[in-house]
Amino acid sequence: MANLVPEKLNDFRVYREGNNLLGIADIQLPSFEAMTETVRGAGIAGEYESPNIGHFQSMKLTLNWRVLNNDFASLLEPRVISFDCRGANQVLDASSGVYSQVPCRVFVRGTPTKNDLGKMEKGSPYDASNDIEITYIKIEIGGKTLVELDKLNYKYVVNGVDYLADVRKALGL
Repeated sequence: MANLVPEKLNDFRVYREGNNLLGIADIQLPSFEAMTETVRGAGIAGEYESPNIGHFQSMKLTLNWRVLNNDFASLLEPRVISFDCRGANQVLDASSGVYSQVPCRVFVRGTPTKNDLGKMEKGSPYDASNDIEITYIKIEIGGKTLVELDKLNYKYVVNGVDYLADVRKALGL
């Protein structure tokens, strides 16, 4: 029996608009923070936060750059941009001692909202960054879609279940 130990992200590359490889950057992926409403009243011993299913707060993808270049400048364009972040998750089979690489992919679409030029210091990286407001995100591991959120088309799928299907139906979409 396999005893798989997912160790780390071995390496990754970021592509913009298909196969245009971006420069050297690291990425801060967005958080999924549900929009909530406090529920309280008769019949409830206290209160609780109720998530609005499939609705999330603002989601940002941040690209952190070592140096300013054409890739950074192109992200100043006020338009929707897609990013395909492809990685290899390193996994150890502890039973056999064999390593394998499992493909992972985070695909996002969004609009640049913040562009920090960083600082200029001799012999140092600029530490520039771009924030992208996410309207679509899809996460795949090993070729299987784990999560897909499309804020503009009322789609929220987790492990094959679309939690907004009934909402689309109720809205006549």
